[in-house]
Amino acid sequence: MKEILYKLFDYQYLTRDEAKDVLFSIVKGGIPDVQVASLITSFLMRSISVDEILGFRDALLDMKVQADLSEFKPLDIVGTGGDGKNTFNISTTACFVVAGAGYKVTKHGNYGATSISGASNVIEQQGVKFTTDIDTHRRSIDKSNIAYLHAPLFSPALKAVASVRKNLGVRNFFNVLGPLVNPVQPEYQMLGVYDLAMSRLYNYIYQEENKKFSIVHSLDGYDEISLTSQFKIVSNKGEQLLTPEDLGFKRVHQNELYGGDTPEEATQIFKDVLHTEATETQMNVVLANAAYGIQTIEQDKPIEECLEIARESLYGKHALHALENFIVLNS
Repeated sequence: MKEILYKLFDYQYLTRDEAKDVLFSIVKGGIPDVQVASLITSFLMRSISVDEILGFRDALLDMKVQADLSEFKPLDIVGTGGDGKNTFNISTTACFVVAGAGYKVTKHGNYGATSISGASNVIEQQGVKFTTDIDTHRRSIDKSNIAYLHAPLFSPALKAVASVRKNLGVRNFFNVLGPLVNPVQPEYQMLGVYDLAMSRLYNYIYQEENKKFSIVHSLDGYDEISLTSQFKIVSNKGEQLLTPEDLGFKRVHQNELYGGDTPEEATQIFKDVLHTEATETQMNVVLANAAYGIQTIEQDKPIEECLEIARESLYGKHALHALENFIVLNS
């Protein structure tokens, strides 16, 4: 490990195999937390390479718990996190809107590492019990259109570094890895990134893997469509630079998306949106993200039609019913 650290401190890049071996070594144990923290910190000092990301990803996928739900051709809506905005759980809420519209979703998430509340915090607050039992997940996606895979159970490497990440409290390459290691490897993925460099990195990886994808980034730094500024969409169909007004929404203020100071406050916003009792801003930002999730699957549908599908799911309470069914099936 020392040799790897010296190499990184000298601003050299790891090969794909070296990156893979490093992560295997961390999971096996025996590497002090301070060295793991040094490894993570070194990648904050420079951009991570495609080979390094793919090597880390290869290790995580080799060690993952198997979860084959490919027959459902599901979608994942996920953000890298680490944007420092502490929004409420927009992508998690959007997943239930997409599920309520009749599309299959496999959400892969974790507890908050750089924010107050991650997807797993919100899901656990519903009384859901996390499991690796594939029959439970297959029944859940079949009956409620959504399955939730708690990352530490399926990726032991993520569990092995959880405390170090939490103590560091800053975004790191594990934020980048999360969307790439959904154990289901869903056919469709809508990904939010915190900067344009990340967008280019994922675009390259997704195209190499022939993934059906949409990458979103709001130009004021959000890893989702925030409706606070212009935003960029990169997909199989190319790139678009859009404004909230292009979708028929008013531009909103950043403080309107605040997720609260505790996981309980973030969870309440999640529930309020699905009960259509949240603010107009909170519901609109969820609709925007859900619409692009739907368009990731329905690539020939105009975004206006996808927005109408999302609205019917939310305001027709189909999204709420998907949540209620999901809770029953996973508690």
